[in-house]
Amino acid sequence: MSEAHAIGTEQAVEEVDFVELDTLIDKEFGKDKENLIMILQAIQRRYNYVPKPALTYLSAKIGVPHSKIYEVATFYSTFSLEPRGRNIISICLGTACHVRGAERIRERLHESLHVADGQTTEDGRFTLESVRCIGCCSLGPVMKVNEDMHGRISTDEVEKVLGQYE
Repeated sequence: MSEAHAIGTEQAVEEVDFVELDTLIDKEFGKDKENLIMILQAIQRRYNYVPKPALTYLSAKIGVPHSKIYEVATFYSTFSLEPRGRNIISICLGTACHVRGAERIRERLHESLHVADGQTTEDGRFTLESVRCIGCCSLGPVMKVNEDMHGRISTDEVEKVLGQYE
C-alpha cells in the first residue's frame, strides 16, 4: 500500500455522541425535517464528516427514511461519509485557475503530502480534494485550506501555507 492511507485504516473513528446529536437536532433545529441539509452540515462541522451511525439516528429522530437522508448526504459533494483530516485542502481546477497553473500547485501538493485527490495524510492532518470552482477566479490559482483562501499561490509557497496548519 502507498505511503498515504485512507484515514479510516490508520485512525480510530470517533464515536458518535448521541446526547450531543439530540441537543443539536432538538434545540438548534426543532426536529424539523425541513432542516435536513442544515442538520447534516452541523453534524459535519462537529465531526469533520458525517458518521454513518449519525444518519441512522437522524432518520429515527426526525422521521425521514434512512435512504432519503443517505441520498442527500451522497448527492452533495460537500458532505463526506468518510473520516477526513483536520484540515481540508481544496485546490481549484476551474478554467481561470487552470490556465494560471493550478495543475502545478496540485502536483506540488501531491508531492508534499504524499496523497492523491480524495485521500488523507497518514497523520490525519490534511485531506486533499480538487474542486471545479471556488468562486475566486480573479485570484487564481486558488488553494483553500478550511475556510482560508490562498490566492495567486505559486508552487514555491505551498510548503509555507501548509506550515500554517496543525
